[in-house]
Amino acid sequence: MTTITIYRDHNKNEKGFEIKGHAGFATNGKDIVCAAISILTQNTINSIETYAGDACSYKEDENSGYMKYLILNIPSEKADLLLKSLSLGLSQISQNYKKYVKLKFEEV
Repeated sequence: MTTITIYRDHNKNEKGFEIKGHAGFATNGKDIVCAAISILTQNTINSIETYAGDACSYKEDENSGYMKYLILNIPSEKADLLLKSLSLGLSQISQNYKKYVKLKFEEV
């Protein structure tokens, strides 16, 4: 199962996310749930870097299915919107694949 934590500040601005584990929907290379999560998160990171430029921290371990991305300061409006869009997509995946994805929110 993949556990995803979306980080928000006290003003409900999206600050980042942490992902742990592989979904286990199918074998490596054929797991559409992991692929969907990866595409959404990588596109969000690339979009923030390209269009918002917010400073961030980033850690990843592909073998264990771990990824952590966090905006270091108050998120820009663009970064907040991109992260909210990510939350929407991940929420839809977790609703459709409850057995494979757990989504939670945490204040940082």
